[in-house]
Amino acid sequence: MRMIANRSPQSSIEVVVVVLPESSIMSFASVLDPMRAANRVAGHEVFRWRLLSADGQAVMLTCGVPIAVDGSFTLPVVGDLLLIIGGFNLHRHAGKRFLATLQECARHFDIVAGVESGCWLLGRSGLINGRKATAHWEELEDFSQAFPELEVIGDRFVIDGKYWTSGGASPTFDMMLHLVAERLGPALALDVASIFVYDQMHGPTDVQPFVSLGRIEARDPELAAAIRLMERTLERPMTVAALARRLSVSQRKLETLFAKGLSTSPGAYYLRLRLQVAHRLVRDTGIPMRDIALRCGFDSLSAFSRAYRREYRTSALKMRSARGAGVTPDASDKG
Repeated sequence: MRMIANRSPQSSIEVVVVVLPESSIMSFASVLDPMRAANRVAGHEVFRWRLLSADGQAVMLTCGVPIAVDGSFTLPVVGDLLLIIGGFNLHRHAGKRFLATLQECARHFDIVAGVESGCWLLGRSGLINGRKATAHWEELEDFSQAFPELEVIGDRFVIDGKYWTSGGASPTFDMMLHLVAERLGPALALDVASIFVYDQMHGPTDVQPFVSLGRIEARDPELAAAIRLMERTLERPMTVAALARRLSVSQRKLETLFAKGLSTSPGAYYLRLRLQVAHRLVRDTGIPMRDIALRCGFDSLSAFSRAYRREYRTSALKMRSARGAGVTPDASDKG
């Protein structure tokens, strides 16, 4: 095995990408396309990759697109960089045999990375015990509780020795650009980013935001600061007056900022943000409804239920049961 940092400029980095069913096409593309673009910009095959699945069969992504693979994730598998891309329902797609294979294969790679829910597989395998790691911001608290031996931090991606973890599709793109910069230099990494018109490269210690503000942060920093404050206080939401005081602006100015920038009021946006987080927890986790209500700043389950129904036109319980059955709940259902 050749150490990535010490190889000759013309040699290829051997990459193995293991993709599990119900993964995100965005995360999948964020892994592959930066490598493809780096090969194009460099003018030779810097990265050479193979796609594997747990059983060697094509993998169906969450968007319904099947991904053909080159083989199954079985021993022996060796290379320089091993990337595990995971999504929903890991317990269905990666059992004890998968974890045993991961434990053994990790010994033969210079870098082992968990992408999206792939970080959970690194945690379950024990490979990152005692290390720093991250997960998608929706799952950070659950990830930390599931693996108390880890130092879980909310950065976009985390590098601790040979183990890398990323918190979502965009952070994975940043992580791959970081790899390109390390291997080929920052100038070429900028060229790769430019191919995708990606004009803000993030470092590993940049914090994962709940809301992607885009150009709002530069165009209207006061509005951006208000949204970031709302993100930090979801469990204990503040009054609009208290928000204004913390931001050192008048309540009237705060209301004007939201009216001009987002065509809504601060209170309405704050409530919507809390419900969006709650909605993801309802759909994608088994966390009890009462705990979701508390996490999202509702002082009672009944208050949460009323607000959820007003926003999504169905009950949180029916949304969860429908998602579990793989169907879309009927928004007109009044039950």
